[in-house]
Amino acid sequence: MKKLVMAIVAAALPIGALAQGAFQAYDLSQSDLRGTARFMSMGGAFGALGGDLSTLNQNPGGIGVYRSSEIGVTMDIDMSRSDVGGQTTEKTHVYCPNFGYIGAVKMDNDVMPYFQWGVSYGRVVSYDRAYRGGFGNLGTSMSNYIANRAYGYSPETLGQTTSYDPYYNSNADWLSILGFNSYLINPVGGLSEYNGLFDENQTTGNSEFAVRQRGYVDEYAINFGGNIMNMVYWGIGFGITDLEMKEETFYDEELQNARIAKNEGMGNKTENGNAYYALSNLRRVDGAGFNFKIGAIVKPINELRFGVAFHTPTYYSMTDAYESFVDYSYSSNIPDGTAYTNFAEYDWKMRTPWKMILSAAGVVGGRFILSADYEYAAYDNMRISDWDGNEYEDATLEIKDYFKPQHTMRVGAEYRLTPQFSVRAGFSQSTSAVESAVEDGDIEVYTTGCNPAYSFDTSTRYITCGLGYRNKGFYADLAYVNKYRKSQYSPFSSFEDNLGWVYNPAAEYSTSNNNIVISVGFKF
Repeated sequence: MKKLVMAIVAAALPIGALAQGAFQAYDLSQSDLRGTARFMSMGGAFGALGGDLSTLNQNPGGIGVYRSSEIGVTMDIDMSRSDVGGQTTEKTHVYCPNFGYIGAVKMDNDVMPYFQWGVSYGRVVSYDRAYRGGFGNLGTSMSNYIANRAYGYSPETLGQTTSYDPYYNSNADWLSILGFNSYLINPVGGLSEYNGLFDENQTTGNSEFAVRQRGYVDEYAINFGGNIMNMVYWGIGFGITDLEMKEETFYDEELQNARIAKNEGMGNKTENGNAYYALSNLRRVDGAGFNFKIGAIVKPINELRFGVAFHTPTYYSMTDAYESFVDYSYSSNIPDGTAYTNFAEYDWKMRTPWKMILSAAGVVGGRFILSADYEYAAYDNMRISDWDGNEYEDATLEIKDYFKPQHTMRVGAEYRLTPQFSVRAGFSQSTSAVESAVEDGDIEVYTTGCNPAYSFDTSTRYITCGLGYRNKGFYADLAYVNKYRKSQYSPFSSFEDNLGWVYNPAAEYSTSNNNIVISVGFKF
């Protein structure tokens, strides 16, 4: 029954498989600890402090703290390292994560002594990441997952000929079409049911995978704020985002005693032998979006401050393009070859999680600052729709099944050694936004397109420190930021076949980023 439901869901998707799934939305909704060197060296715990260019992207109320204008720029050297089972991948790049201007206008008014406005550019997230690994002693095969996914489609529907293109002339699942035309799945008795290459009683094998992601989300912020009787600082912000993500994925299997089709037409005609195949996916996503932010900082006494901020979801309009192919080689009489999908390009829309930030900070003697933030991100509130705004209801149900709110705690401290020099430190920890059933492989994860793989972070931690220098209006800040992520990669989902529940292979891996961040600016 579950296979039939899955077939109906896949057939309901536009052109068979050209919609987006829950994990695609998750991948594109991530954020990093990015901003000025002072902001990052204190772990991003600035929600109750303000007075920094980064607050335009965090708590807009922080703009109300300004009593003079400011212009500043930041440079970041990012050194990343991924480790999967001892296989490491390293990369270094340099970019500008933040620059901006804030203007403060003195109002000569006791109720609202200052009015502020500001514009800034900020890098919300960098998608640059590469990792690779493998699985030995496979207990199942991606081909068996595809066979399960193809249930309900006739061989005539999936088969590609010179006069018939199933990718655009049927509502069939694209991965099923690709698997059928590369002999990964074979029909059972000519019915709409299939076998994969892996026979649980005799097949053995291993696999390798590689993932390379590049891209970014940039935000251009416009903020306005004010100061009410030097006790309440408020701000509102409008953000315009620019997104680009490129992804290349590779997964292969080398199987012995596999269940290989004989090249003798349709039907249950197989033989035992060796099989090798490799699935490659190329994908590019471009998009633009907008969001709103509102926030405030309350200072009941000089030594104590409280902050609150609310971020609406970012509403994106996306263009997605991808293509996939399978290289295959079998010991049967099937010639070696490559099966390709059509090139797919389509438009869609996405709504990211909304966020709320609660903050508190204490200032002791004008020299020591201790600050803390709590952030709530509603990942279970993501939504996906077509270009006309019609929500994909199946994707909404998946989002609710797969994801939960993410909780982030940030703590930062600063001590002024002299009027010119300061030292800083910070810490940040985020929980997983993925339900335990997904982490444990106890639920089937549906993906769209021809890439059944999915990856997610189980925890994210930042340890930061830095130095600051002030002289009249000039400032220079230096930060060191270590980001450590634990993640999990699965080449395909667990699934239920006629023999019961089949657990998928899954690999845990870690990514470490070491950042050297330098900010310079002038207040006037």
